[in-house]
Amino acid sequence: MGKAEKSRNLFGDFPPISTQEWEQVIQKDLKGADYAKKLIWKSPEGIDVKPYYRTDDLKGLGHLGYLPGEFPYVRGNAPQGNPWYIRQDVVVEDCSKAAQDALLLISKGVESVNFQTNDDPSVEDVKGLILALPIDQVEVSFEGFDPGTILDALDELVESGDLDPVKVKGSLQFDPIGEFNLTGRFDDEEELYELAASWIIRAASYPNLRILGINGRFFHNAGATAVQELAFSLTQAYEYVVEMTEREIPVELVAEKISFHLSAGSNYFFEIAKFRAARMLWSRILEACGLENHPSAQMYIHAETSFWNKTVYDPFVNVLRTTTEAMASVLGGVNSLTVLPFDLTYEKPTPFAERIARNQQILLKGEVHLDQVADPAAGSYYIETLTDSIAAEAWKLLQQTEAKGGYVEAFYDGWVQDAIVTAASKRDEAIAQRREVLLGTNQYPNGDEKMLGKADPMIMNSWVADTEDAEAQPLNLYRGAEAFEQIRMRTEESGLRPVVFLLTIGNLAMRKARAGFASNFFACAGYQILDNPGFDTVAEGVEAAGKAGADVIVLCSSDEEYAVFGPELASQVNGTTIPVIAGYPKEIIEELKSAGITEFIHVKSNALQTLQHFNELIIKK
Repeated sequence: MGKAEKSRNLFGDFPPISTQEWEQVIQKDLKGADYAKKLIWKSPEGIDVKPYYRTDDLKGLGHLGYLPGEFPYVRGNAPQGNPWYIRQDVVVEDCSKAAQDALLLISKGVESVNFQTNDDPSVEDVKGLILALPIDQVEVSFEGFDPGTILDALDELVESGDLDPVKVKGSLQFDPIGEFNLTGRFDDEEELYELAASWIIRAASYPNLRILGINGRFFHNAGATAVQELAFSLTQAYEYVVEMTEREIPVELVAEKISFHLSAGSNYFFEIAKFRAARMLWSRILEACGLENHPSAQMYIHAETSFWNKTVYDPFVNVLRTTTEAMASVLGGVNSLTVLPFDLTYEKPTPFAERIARNQQILLKGEVHLDQVADPAAGSYYIETLTDSIAAEAWKLLQQTEAKGGYVEAFYDGWVQDAIVTAASKRDEAIAQRREVLLGTNQYPNGDEKMLGKADPMIMNSWVADTEDAEAQPLNLYRGAEAFEQIRMRTEESGLRPVVFLLTIGNLAMRKARAGFASNFFACAGYQILDNPGFDTVAEGVEAAGKAGADVIVLCSSDEEYAVFGPELASQVNGTTIPVIAGYPKEIIEELKSAGITEFIHVKSNALQTLQHFNELIIKK
């Protein structure tokens, strides 16, 4: 019997089960509970995520059936393999030193260098920088430079015979609309578009050099959803296409000169689907502009791991975050990737942190071999469905933005900002209530960790835009962890470390569970937690808490026993110690409040507001 026949016989023992049969079993197991409430998760993007997916879910999906490298490029730009450039940033203060730094990174496995500057290097300095690099082997991008200076340097090197324009790979990342997003000012709009048009025409002889950069990362790091990041980035890019084609630049040339700089967030499968949906939508937009099934419709995506979800406390967790974000980017088929160093939130990245960031990608290539297979996510019922859902939702938002007069007009009106603030506020609320977990910050913190003296406030605190003379409200870039970190830092700066004494008593299972909850809760503020094996009486616990110098006594027991233990605790604590109950026993809550217990912590507590409240009570007392 051959292998094929054995396989057929094997699967013949397992008759197919219909979706209806699965659903019947699920409904039986739910025992009357609401299916949607129990098993359907609604994502921040407004997408309903089912508990399971089957081949039935692929029916009617319009993007299936394409091969990698085929229009609309949902499965990636490359027909074989999954190539991407490992990128790392180099800050330029001196071009000669920057060249040395870049060469060192290249020797350690970096394939794409992004030079960043706030200065204005001369043409000669830029020429020296370019000549020092193996330009035919690496991708080179420039952020913060005057594109005219870069093009002058390139042109002179080409004219002198020192450079082959075909071998130049990289981007200049000119993005006046992106600057508008950050500053709220769009002065000399027409002049900026004219400059962009002139640079695109000049760069026509450099087929692999992109001029315009779309900074979708700004939306992500302002708290936007994946759909918002995608829709607003595409609408912004379309605005560039319209402006450039109105200046009689062929649409295929404009498309070739645009790159997208997107963030990779923590929602693993959504991010994979987001990158796939991005390519498909960009191809369709360009198709509507006349690029039907044209190679210029290939979207160039540079991904950067999220800054929004990175933390100051327990910073090594950032390595775990960036690893999953890097994997999502690569599986989603990005062209290049920057992994942010884990310490970027609180200090100038150390060589060690930069090495870890670099090696994460090297491992994904050299040991996991994610560069060897094209579109490994293809065929996944879940990811294919997500790709379609994200594309559909992003397209709706894109059309709504266009109906407002286009991206720039929608931003002037504040419509874009309002949409992002609404989404960000929901995420902030989820973090405050610990429904969205930032490991080590709002859940499972290391209460003994100290960052005072290590964290640079100029780096740790959010950048705030200067709104003077702004014509529109700029985007507010921040990190989701900041509010919790401010509580923790205030605790450190006070010179005090409030002591939380866990008075465990009564029901063994309940007191252990609630002690664990209370310990985790207060450690988020950097308080010292004193756990205990249990007490026979409340008086015994209060006495021990007094000897320990407790600022807070948390009663940990069962709801039934709180009716007795709660009033006892209230009657025995002194005026400087705050009694707290772990839980919220509804039936006796008014009775406990009347006895003098006014503080409760429980799973529905707004942890952020509650800890801010305790800091006010304890540190200011």
